Amino acid sequence: MSVPTKLDHCVIHVSDWERSNAFYRDVMGAELVQRPVGWAYRFGDKQLNVHGKGVNPAEVARLPVQPGNSDLCFEWSGPIEDAIAHLKKHNVPIHAGPMQRFGAKGEGTSVYFRDPDGSLMEFMSYGR
Repeated sequence: MSVPTKLDHCVIHVSDWERSNAFYRDVMGAELVQRPVGWAYRFGDKQLNVHGKGVNPAEVARLPVQPGNSDLCFEWSGPIEDAIAHLKKHNVPIHAGPMQRFGAKGEGTSVYFRDPDGSLMEFMSYGR
């Protein structure tokens, strides 16, 4: 039986709004959505809710998200070489890769890098 769900949002924590807003807008391609306090980063119909200075999140998580402890993968629409060139253009060092990985659409090629707080980011290309 299929359950009628799809991913809506994840949560990250940042330590510097200005620095992180620039990174997620320019490097990751997010639409910045201003919240009553802080920001959210939107990617089409998916969103990263962002905890940071001034945000008092609902106490639901057993262990609250901390700066630098996230691990997120974003699909790169195009060759992985274009993702590498994009990261170099924005002076973002590659942590690992390119390497073969398995994602939501099967086999792909990934490069890993870090956001300004040290969270692990991944661009995965499925070879289009």
